[in-house]
Amino acid sequence: MRYDVAVIGGGAAGLMCAIEAGKRGRRVLVIEHSDRVGKKILISGGGRCNFTNLNIRPENFLSANPHFCKSALARYTPSDFIAMVERHGIAYHEKELGQLFCDRSALLIVRMLTDECSRTGVQITTECSVDSAERSAAGFVLKTHHGSIEAASWVIACGGLSVPKMGATSYGYEVAKKFGHNIVPTRAGLVPLTFSPDDLIQYKDLSGVSLPVRVTCGLQSFSNALLFTHRGISGPAILQVSSYWKSGDDLSVSFMPLTDASEWLRVRRSARPDAELKTILGEFLPKRLAQRLCEIQLGNRPLRQCTPRDLRVICELLQNWHIRPSDTEGYRTAEVTLGGIDTDELSSTTMESKIVHGLYFIGEVVDVTGHLGGYNFQWAWSSGWAAGQVV
Repeated sequence: MRYDVAVIGGGAAGLMCAIEAGKRGRRVLVIEHSDRVGKKILISGGGRCNFTNLNIRPENFLSANPHFCKSALARYTPSDFIAMVERHGIAYHEKELGQLFCDRSALLIVRMLTDECSRTGVQITTECSVDSAERSAAGFVLKTHHGSIEAASWVIACGGLSVPKMGATSYGYEVAKKFGHNIVPTRAGLVPLTFSPDDLIQYKDLSGVSLPVRVTCGLQSFSNALLFTHRGISGPAILQVSSYWKSGDDLSVSFMPLTDASEWLRVRRSARPDAELKTILGEFLPKRLAQRLCEIQLGNRPLRQCTPRDLRVICELLQNWHIRPSDTEGYRTAEVTLGGIDTDELSSTTMESKIVHGLYFIGEVVDVTGHLGGYNFQWAWSSGWAAGQVV
């Protein structure tokens, strides 16, 4: 069968591209290898889909070319997607830091997208893989499990390597390499970090302990929650900084990001000189963490016995706890894939390959990765929209 546009991948970017192309009267086929479209949408945001962020800026995205994302993000904004959500009567709320979530279920976002596909005449086929693809005089010939398909334009929207249990594969990168594109090395992003064996012995029984922190890696700092796990550390602050962390880097964690630790200790030493250090720290920190810091590094004694030097050491630890993770948990638990198809070889306006006419790459497969909090969904909507205007 012949189509104007074949979109590989029924996720956020692929469906958005298909909708926009369908609006232009293009005959569009979405090919999804799993048994349903929108699987990552369904599990995102705890099942409520953090579908965008009110504070989208290019600075919230990582790429070898930090300017590449600007055009698409400026032309299809959070307000544009919110307008679609409101048009479909989907209730939503702002959780924190500009993050927008469905009040009810992420299923409503998937249903909205599939309804828009139906309205614009887009066809969707699931449980269908592309076995091979070749150039033709009229575009591309794709050999699939459901037979051969001809398409004038071919859009790769099959995502990255994160969350393989949802069906993530390297297909998009393989297509890119086959047609002469370079791949910026990929790695897991927005991912929990694991402790070294020695640190794991000391901290693994803190699993479940959470507290607000400011975590710094190099020049990047993020303020949000840190969560101790049975393997290492996670939580929004750690997921954010993980995209900047590389093996061998230390993290600096402030347990008192909004409090002057020196003044806080001075006041308590004056008011409760006989109280033990672990008791005083337990007024501010989770008690299990306060006790462990005393056991491992600070010792435990009445505050009146702490010398000025002791107090400086305590303050330094509270405001600059150093930890060197051994690794990330990898793609198994990563929310995104860093790296991807080199943006120098794509048009920032249309997402079309500069090497192969009619071939487009959108969404996570491209070397553009957003921060935690709806940024990656907005990149999917924006890049999909941009390609959908021209395919």
